[in-house]
Amino acid sequence: MKLWQKNYTVDQQIEAFTVGQDRELDRHLAPYDILGSLAHVRMLEKIGLLGTEEQEQLSAKLRQLYRQAQEGELEIEPGVEDIHSQVELMLTRELGEAGKKIHAGRSRNDQVLVDLRLYFRAELQEIVELAGRLFTALMQLAERHRHVLLPGYTHFQAAMPSSFGLWFSAYAESLVDDLRLLQSVYHTINQNPLGSAAGYGTSFPLDRTLTTRLLGFRDLNYNVVHAQMGRGKTELFLSYALAALAHTLGKLAADVVLYVSQNFAFLSFPDELTTGSSIMPHKKNPDVFELIRARCNLLQALPAQVSQLTAGLPSGYHRDFQLLKESIFPAIQQLRSCLSILAYALPQARVNLRILEDERYQYLFSVEVVNELVLRGVPFREAYRQVGQQIESGQFEPPQELRHSHEGSLGNLCLEEVERKMEGVLAGFPFGEVEEAVGALVG
Repeated sequence: MKLWQKNYTVDQQIEAFTVGQDRELDRHLAPYDILGSLAHVRMLEKIGLLGTEEQEQLSAKLRQLYRQAQEGELEIEPGVEDIHSQVELMLTRELGEAGKKIHAGRSRNDQVLVDLRLYFRAELQEIVELAGRLFTALMQLAERHRHVLLPGYTHFQAAMPSSFGLWFSAYAESLVDDLRLLQSVYHTINQNPLGSAAGYGTSFPLDRTLTTRLLGFRDLNYNVVHAQMGRGKTELFLSYALAALAHTLGKLAADVVLYVSQNFAFLSFPDELTTGSSIMPHKKNPDVFELIRARCNLLQALPAQVSQLTAGLPSGYHRDFQLLKESIFPAIQQLRSCLSILAYALPQARVNLRILEDERYQYLFSVEVVNELVLRGVPFREAYRQVGQQIESGQFEPPQELRHSHEGSLGNLCLEEVERKMEGVLAGFPFGEVEEAVGALVG
């Protein structure tokens, strides 16, 4: 069954190729397609294209289907092209003529647009909540180990003193920036394209403001051509935000893999979080963090995939857009998985408390000695020369005390300030508004 079916049958090979993975991927969209239809039938009643009884019957059936979709029980039947066709088929079977009226005033083009916006909006909320959980874990680790020193590296060379407090909270604050970008994308997504039809509007007197309110969107995509051009552009914006967050997670995982190696031994994890070797009995491999690193590296290629897929396309709908789901949907699930496992595994890290007692790290403190001379009035370049000569002659003596006091340094992590930054960013997501609107719509 196809919404566009006429008096001919499409060649089976053509059909298989064009449908592609839509039937599988549309399971993600099922509840959101039904939400869009719930709002649409309410609007159709208001403008006189549905009677009150028809609207109530359709809404009751749609709410039933919504619950089935939420529980994963709504299946797309063999021979049915996509979730849009499946829902309309089920409504028509049960409600007859009323079911046939539901598509008035919309196209599959704006139907899938609104489905995707609702799906992305819900998935971004999940990602934000998972990122918030990881942020909390990192901040707790930073507080717990704020005074435990470790070497800071540049060029893979031991450089200056750092601390676990600095290291953990660095990634926490990086998440704040990632969520700022995600918030911008969320607000772009949180606009209603429903009513743009095939991309050029319709002669029906639609009330697009009503469907915007019912679906909890903050605003409309007013221009109908612009709404249609959002297909591809929305995914591109989203891909940049996902890639930025993956960049943070991948770098964190790469650090962990390095720090648990025997040559560093800055961190360790319980045996249960590691894997073994088939021939080396002593091995305890950080496979989970290596896989996070690998998956996040792949996610950073997502913007290039989306950009290449949509490059050179003029305005209007093109079937090329179908393939966007094959890139974006798995990427969202991969990122959620990485966030979840990091928030689970990282708090179980065991910190080496005595790293800097190793004599190989004595020169980490060379800058401290240079700065101490400068504070006594020695010009910086002369102080640098003197300490360099001490190192070359073997007379360098590392200091016993560190005096880092400026904001964001070893002695002043500004954890409360970082917490406030995150609180401010999280407050900018209108999740409460959306949940209230959706809750009212599904009854």
